[in-house]
Amino acid sequence: MAKQPHLLVEEGDVHEVAVIPGDPGRVDRIADLCDDSEVVAQNREYKVVNATYEGVDLTICSTGIGCPSAAIAVEELSRVGVETFVRCGTCGALQPDMEVGDMVVATGAAKEEGTSKRYEDEVYPAVPDYDVLTGLVEAAEENGEEIHVGPIVSDDAFYNEDDEYVADWNDANLLAIEMEAATVFSLARRKGLAAGAICTVDGNLVAGSQKGADSDDELPAKAKDNVERAIRITLNAVTSL
Repeated sequence: MAKQPHLLVEEGDVHEVAVIPGDPGRVDRIADLCDDSEVVAQNREYKVVNATYEGVDLTICSTGIGCPSAAIAVEELSRVGVETFVRCGTCGALQPDMEVGDMVVATGAAKEEGTSKRYEDEVYPAVPDYDVLTGLVEAAEENGEEIHVGPIVSDDAFYNEDDEYVADWNDANLLAIEMEAATVFSLARRKGLAAGAICTVDGNLVAGSQKGADSDDELPAKAKDNVERAIRITLNAVTSL
């Protein structure tokens, strides 16, 4: 099989389980917590690293921002051998009792994005694989971490999430909003593969706080700290998949 045009990987370059953060910088944070790691390829928003954690081989690959680039990552990784995808990202809370630094494990994702709709009708569910979902929940419990478990929404327009949208999502009891999970879940299901997601809250849209609003950096300090805790949950879950 030819080398994939965006990720620049080919069959034999990657492992069966992939952790897929959005941010290329988070690839390094994940790799730093592994026992060993090696950069496989880097191009555009995609950085691919192979690593070992507690004797389990895994691939770490950034997807960039949004569903179109995430779809490319899932398509190309699945073509060269990845069978399980675990998104480890960030999200904005949609419920008033959720705080920056909280963690959410998604049980499904509303399709407020366009990419998955190019693959299938929006009535088809964007849901995680049961084993990946329960693996993340159990890993959090084993780590003594409190998490929120429930449905989220994936949206394309970061700067157009106005009060009407937020109120509607809040009324529907969706927990959080992010930009990739719906397409990752949908593509994995269509391909007979597995996917799941855990995200750290970096702002609360109901409370009127957006990522970066109270910090000179992209993430506030508490979110940065809990991203590492979410990474540890992800890695521990990977060992059971």
